[in-house]
Amino acid sequence: MDASILLKMVADVAPERVAVGPARSGLTYAGLLSRAEALAGGLSGLGVDHVALVDVNSALVPQLFYGASLAGLPFVPLNYRLADDALRAALARIAPAVVVVGEEQRDRCAGIDGVTALTASQLPAGGLERVGPGDVSALLFTSGTSGEPKAAVLRPAHLTSYVLSTVDLLSAGADEALLVSVPPYHIAGISSLLTSVFAGRRILLLPSFDPAAWVELAHAEAVTHAMVVPTMLGRILDVLEAEGRTLPALRHLSYGGGRMPLPVVERALRLLPHVDLVNAYGLTETSSTIAVLGPQEHREALASGDPAVRARLGSVGRPLPSVELQIRDENGRTLPAGEPGEIHVRGGQVSGEYLTHTATDAEGWFPTRDRGWLDAAGYLFLDGRADDVIVRGGENLSPGEIEDALLAHPAVADAIVFGAPDVEWGEVPVAAVVLRLPAEEAELRDFVRARLRSAKTPARVLVRDALPHTDTGKPLRRVLRAELLASLS
Repeated sequence: MDASILLKMVADVAPERVAVGPARSGLTYAGLLSRAEALAGGLSGLGVDHVALVDVNSALVPQLFYGASLAGLPFVPLNYRLADDALRAALARIAPAVVVVGEEQRDRCAGIDGVTALTASQLPAGGLERVGPGDVSALLFTSGTSGEPKAAVLRPAHLTSYVLSTVDLLSAGADEALLVSVPPYHIAGISSLLTSVFAGRRILLLPSFDPAAWVELAHAEAVTHAMVVPTMLGRILDVLEAEGRTLPALRHLSYGGGRMPLPVVERALRLLPHVDLVNAYGLTETSSTIAVLGPQEHREALASGDPAVRARLGSVGRPLPSVELQIRDENGRTLPAGEPGEIHVRGGQVSGEYLTHTATDAEGWFPTRDRGWLDAAGYLFLDGRADDVIVRGGENLSPGEIEDALLAHPAVADAIVFGAPDVEWGEVPVAAVVLRLPAEEAELRDFVRARLRSAKTPARVLVRDALPHTDTGKPLRRVLRAELLASLS
């Protein structure tokens, strides 16, 4: 079974329900299937191995995804924000391919051997001859926080396993609408598309994220569901506060893609008490979500006087029933509750496969390269990427823990902590912050020391106007580390 089968099931049962776009004029599920079949017929005749996309979100994305699926071809959405050489290198890796481009991207993708660049209006259409499911549903180039992006391979079994284990057929009400604002090359965009289609939910796609535009579209289209990344949520809350809006139609807001600062979660619970918040943790290689902190768990944690329960607001919840999860040390030993290590997962939705190699072991366990720990009740807490761990005098320090302490200070709007070389300790933590109010470096360092301890206190606190993040909100610590080292050389 592949993703196109799931669309056909919905189109057969609820053909006139709106699938994509405005409630009054959007594309129905029958229309979405028809457009996908026409695209599949045209794509099948091009003699290519991959169908790529280099453009912003639009109603074309679901049509192209399901069209590629029906044609038995992998869908490869690429980051249109990449530098020209990196973008062209990624396209060269998937030749022979057709790449669908926006007008602004056409020249950037032209002249690559084995790659045909077409705009949406140039896409061929044709009658679809029956094609079996392709071996690969999607190739997603991981954004990563270091090194060259890897192309993660997601097969039909991975994606359908995720969908069927998390949502029921046509389980959405006829009034439900999902706002997708993450870019099409992110796994959250693919998984939101898959699960909402199978649930029968209407989908709205924001071309690129802007907090004011997000709030306006959510209000105008009575959006009931949305998914955001950490950097988006804080900016959305800023707009809501400034405009005095509450978005009464919104019922369900999931967030993920990076560590969410605890103060932002608490603020969202205050400003949107009627909204069910869900923290969804996952990776490209796991076909999206593998752990969830649900709405009731959010509310119970916020209201609890028990420190252990209250702390769960800073967790990513518990693993899905369909996923196994372990915390392991550097020797592969499974660690008990409370001990930090690397997160390993396995299950039907876990790929762990790349174009060049497979990262899973003989028993199917995938090393995520994320560090974390489980509490006694099985809640998962993230400590950041394994490569980001700061080793100070032989002791491993979590940059995320120090960032959370800084973000608790009323003057700090954003914070990224990274390791810097030190003659005495090997490495020491250094913090870069964006301030919303004036604050002295000594004040911020003392604030962290009082909440953590001396070893975890930043050796320096650098003030910046903005901090580097990936499109999905992950901190780019390597960029700040390189800037610091360059300034010292």
